[in-house]
Amino acid sequence: MLGDQIGELSGRVTGTRVLPGDDYRYVKMEVSFQQSGQVCGAQSEDYGTITVFERVPGQLYGEGQGFLGTADGEGAIWNGHGVGKMAGQGMAMSFRFSIAYQAGESGKLARLKDVLVIGEHEVDASGNTKTRLWEWK
Repeated sequence: MLGDQIGELSGRVTGTRVLPGDDYRYVKMEVSFQQSGQVCGAQSEDYGTITVFERVPGQLYGEGQGFLGTADGEGAIWNGHGVGKMAGQGMAMSFRFSIAYQAGESGKLARLKDVLVIGEHEVDASGNTKTRLWEWK
């Protein structure tokens, strides 16, 4: 069941790299980003890298990992995957994803260790990002 919205972040793509695919007919693209905003009521910074490829015509698939840290010194690592599509010119992409966090036993981010997080990640043509997070109960 969809739970509360627990975060909203914005930022930008910080790097891209084209990688060979597992099959000669396609390539993978590695995309790194940095975002800041509120997660679980704490001012947070999010750093991540996803590997994206076109799985079927028109559908992108991505897997990634990253680190979420708060201004108070808390941290959580994450692993996730999702599906998306190109959303216009340049780097524009739109993804829907799920993330599992590893967080500490106490503090504002502790809630993340007990739920699956689902979200929306949008990238505009210039590489600006916007991400919204919800808990899945």
